[in-house]
Amino acid sequence: MWVNAMPALKKFETFNRKISSAGEVVGVIGLLAIILITTVDVIGAKIFLHPIFGALDIITQAQLISISFAAASALIIGRHIAVELFVSRLPKRVQMAVGLFVNLLGLGLFVILTWRLTEHAHYLQTTNEVSSTARIPLHPFAYCAALACVPVCLVYLLYLIKSILRLVR
Repeated sequence: MWVNAMPALKKFETFNRKISSAGEVVGVIGLLAIILITTVDVIGAKIFLHPIFGALDIITQAQLISISFAAASALIIGRHIAVELFVSRLPKRVQMAVGLFVNLLGLGLFVILTWRLTEHAHYLQTTNEVSSTARIPLHPFAYCAALACVPVCLVYLLYLIKSILRLVR
C-alpha cells in the first residue's frame, strides 16, 4: 500500500517545488524593490535633498512580501533554523517520532498563521487601514502574506506524510 503512495508523493513534491520556486521569484522581486527604493531614497535625500515620499512604508511592505514568499523555498532547501544537537543522539525510531511531531507542529502553526492572517487582512480591509505616511492600503499585503503561507503548509504536509511513512515502515 505504501509503495503505491510513492508516485503520488513525488508528484506532490514536484508541485511543492514549483509553487515554492514561484514564491521565491516573488520574494526576490520584493528584495530587489527594497534595494532599488532604498538606493533611490538615499541618493534623493543626500544629493537632491528630496527623499522618496513614503519610502519606509513601501520598504516595510516589500519586506513582508519578500520574507513571506521565500519561506516555503527556504524550508525545502533547508535554510531554516533546526536544532538537532539533542535529537541526533536519540535512537532512530525516537528521532523519527520527534520529526513527525515537529512537522505536525509546523503544519499546525502555519495553518493557524494562514487563517489568522486572512482574518487580519479582512479586518484591515473593512476598516480601510492604511500605512502612516504614504497612505498605502495594508490589506493586500496581509492577504499576500496569508497566500504565501499556503505553500509552507503544503511543504509541512508533505514532510508530515513522509515522517508517518518512515515511522510505519
